Amino acid sequence: MNTLKYLAGYQEPIQAQVSELLANGKLKPVLLNRHPDIHQIRTDKALYDYTMEIKNRYLRKSQPVSKILFDDKISLTHQALGLHSFVSRAQGRKTKAKNEIRISSRLKRVPEPLLRMVVVHELAHLKEKDHNKAFYQLCCHMEADYHQLEFDLRLLLTLLESGVKVY
Repeated sequence: MNTLKYLAGYQEPIQAQVSELLANGKLKPVLLNRHPDIHQIRTDKALYDYTMEIKNRYLRKSQPVSKILFDDKISLTHQALGLHSFVSRAQGRKTKAKNEIRISSRLKRVPEPLLRMVVVHELAHLKEKDHNKAFYQLCCHMEADYHQLEFDLRLLLTLLESGVKVY
């Protein structure tokens, strides 16, 4: 089941069900039924505004984010669709630290809930660096359907890797 590498952490019955849907050409209609339209966020400025709106709603007192942008260099070979980095720069005698969020350019043409899930994931790293219980609780606080959206994104990636054009 190499075509299901994005679902490797899921139980065998779920993988078998997805594999069957994929083989019968029914996975695309299932996904399109859940998420029929793609978002209109195409520029770094629009992504910045979108992300800051979520941050200001849920993480107002967290560390500031200096840069938010779409990045062409992020690929699935890094096992990531988004990256949160804490960049330290020396300026004279002082060291300045800045948070940056980079979202894969592949997410310019996905449904808004799937983009929101990745943005929420990266924002959660402002408070929780590790993928632990508190991290996922924070993700679910910001996006109640976080786990379902993560699964849907994995389904989309599985479809794209199998050569099916979805959006």
